Amino acid sequence: MTGGVVAAVDLGATSGRVMIGRVGDGVLELEQVARFPNGPVADADGSLHWDFSALRGHIVAGLREALRREPGIASIGIDSWAVDYGVIEGGELRGEPFHYRDERTTAGVEAVHAQVPFDELYRRNGLQFLPFNTLYQLAVERGLDTADGVLLIPDLVAWLLTGAVAAERTNASTTGLLDVSTGAWDADLAQRLGIRTDLLPPLVDPGAALGTTRTDGHDGVGAEVPVIAVGSHDTASAVVAVPMSDAATAAYISCGTWGLVGVELDEPVVTDAAREANFTNEGGVDGRIRFLHNVTGLWLLSESVRAWEAESGETIDLPALLAEAAAVEGDIAVFDANDESLSAPGDMPARIAALLRRDGKPVPETRAGFARVIVESIAAAFADAVATAASLSERTLEVVHVVGGGSLNRLLCQSTADRTGLPVLAGPVEATALGNVLVQARAHGWFGEHATLETLRAAVRASVDLQRFEPRS
Repeated sequence: MTGGVVAAVDLGATSGRVMIGRVGDGVLELEQVARFPNGPVADADGSLHWDFSALRGHIVAGLREALRREPGIASIGIDSWAVDYGVIEGGELRGEPFHYRDERTTAGVEAVHAQVPFDELYRRNGLQFLPFNTLYQLAVERGLDTADGVLLIPDLVAWLLTGAVAAERTNASTTGLLDVSTGAWDADLAQRLGIRTDLLPPLVDPGAALGTTRTDGHDGVGAEVPVIAVGSHDTASAVVAVPMSDAATAAYISCGTWGLVGVELDEPVVTDAAREANFTNEGGVDGRIRFLHNVTGLWLLSESVRAWEAESGETIDLPALLAEAAAVEGDIAVFDANDESLSAPGDMPARIAALLRRDGKPVPETRAGFARVIVESIAAAFADAVATAASLSERTLEVVHVVGGGSLNRLLCQSTADRTGLPVLAGPVEATALGNVLVQARAHGWFGEHATLETLRAAVRASVDLQRFEPRS
């Protein structure tokens, strides 16, 4: 095995990072060089957008710092959250991209389903119903008749850095405009929805070379560095780094703002039962299928903490709060973590209390009690999704892997083990960045000529200490 150094740009819905990844014989490590906030901002009309101008500045500054620390960086990979995009017109980004939680998507759903019923959509794109999927957003996007193209967030960042126009396939699979059987753009579907097919960029696979960074100007990073396509949907990168020894008997939960709960398949499942269960078939690295369900994850806890901090004016020690929550005794009420009333920012504790009252359940009187209810409700949703994934894919599962920030939440991991009846292996925390780095490293040949996903996962198992949680009777 050879090795080297790469940089990973990892953009989440609440924060972003630039990481240095070092890969070699017995070496797989990350160094964070920049971390910055990310989130929705409202314009004068109340519409939610991303502050992409600030995000771009953070990314460039982070890459410059990475190159200062490691001038020999071999390449850069970019991953981000899915579905959102920027509109390119006249060679420039036209305005700040919309945030997927903006209310405009409601009209988009109505417009799309009036043309193509959802059951047909599911057969074509394999995606669960989420009201913010890209095709619903594009259905209400104004001014597309004069646009040059549409680029998903990681492709948009790559374009700004290199000038290359492309759509990485794993993220493109979340738009609703990719044929789930062929992995190509569904031109007929786009035309039926009134979306110009020439707005959709050429597709590339993870590992493809996109271009070389500019050296000067607003988006220059100060050196010419190749940019390589990775699993640019952050969950696709995270699943690369799930340390499964046997994907046929393992479920995974990539847990952060969202909990992506599912299994890895070779072929999509687009049965009526899968559609009714709202399971999605998203593209994975090496043509694998990420058969999963979106569950509202730690967003519920982070939004509740934010509301409590605003109320008290004091910073909450989250580990201490979770320790208190774990000590709460007695019957713990749970609510539907996926209830639509919990999807928007705002006073999360009040909305959760309203759900509990609606169902005739007690509302906790302490923050620790509230935190326990939130964690148990997330775990209950995880367990339900794991069981459904096993049933729909006709698999017998033996273990659940939890990766991402949620793997640090011991209460959540233990509750997930208890509710699934399966052992939970927690880690790595930085699965998304690791998957980003691993795909770049493989593209450079550092794992040998015929390295597979299993090769990359074996490297993760050898380098990460996993925490095991056994189900309690």
